[in-house]
Amino acid sequence: MTTTATRPGRARARAEISAKTLRTDRWWVQPLIIAAILGFFVVYSTIRIFMNKWYFVPEGGYLTPLYSPCLSDSCVEGSSHFGTPFGEFPRWLPLGLAAFPIVAGFRVTCYYYRKAYYRSFWMSPPACAVAEPHKKYTGETRFPLIFQNSHRYFFYLAAVVLAINLYDAVHAHIEDGQFQAGLGNVVIWINWLMLAGYTLSCHACRHVVGGRLKHFSKHPVRYRFWTFVSKLNARHGFYAMTSLVTVIATDAYIMATSAGWFDDPRFIN
Repeated sequence: MTTTATRPGRARARAEISAKTLRTDRWWVQPLIIAAILGFFVVYSTIRIFMNKWYFVPEGGYLTPLYSPCLSDSCVEGSSHFGTPFGEFPRWLPLGLAAFPIVAGFRVTCYYYRKAYYRSFWMSPPACAVAEPHKKYTGETRFPLIFQNSHRYFFYLAAVVLAINLYDAVHAHIEDGQFQAGLGNVVIWINWLMLAGYTLSCHACRHVVGGRLKHFSKHPVRYRFWTFVSKLNARHGFYAMTSLVTVIATDAYIMATSAGWFDDPRFIN
């Protein structure tokens, strides 16, 4: 006799497996590595933004991206490229307050990072074919996860911050009207290129340049941009993690140079 579960045209009942997973590979390695990287960045950046020192190198004009733009009278001389409209800050208030919440919000709400920290910290799920500990899923429709829907707006603001970082990179080459270059400039440019790759490969950027179009043939310019962004979007995860590393490396280099731990090699003075 044919049962309901095996009758043609009917869906089979889902198999009940008591084991957490039947996988025999080391599936936990990747989420563990991602958790370590993200955790290190959170700790490092939190410490650095509250240090309020060693963020600018006058000799090379290097300004760390964690403090750009520096808009307070408390900023060291030469680091305020856009003036000081905020006046003087109390010592406990981060000098990079203008941009850091923007770039932090952009990364926290990013589609790639959602997958990364959902799996690594919340185990939702920790890996494919591995049971998660949560009994129910409500999606991103309630507080606090409904905040994730603001990603597109963070993209607009992050694009402005990226333009500011570009200005900082160019400005670091000019001193008294003369062109200069050092190892710090190379570090800054590598970081900016990774940040540009991450920002432009964003899913929100792809929608902005090519979304809501019914006929690409009628919008050739936007189609070209959409094609370019789509190619970058395929490597969005790479740019997301690489730019995280380059931001830390750039800040660490500028901090070490500003603190006088070593001298910045100069190529062109």
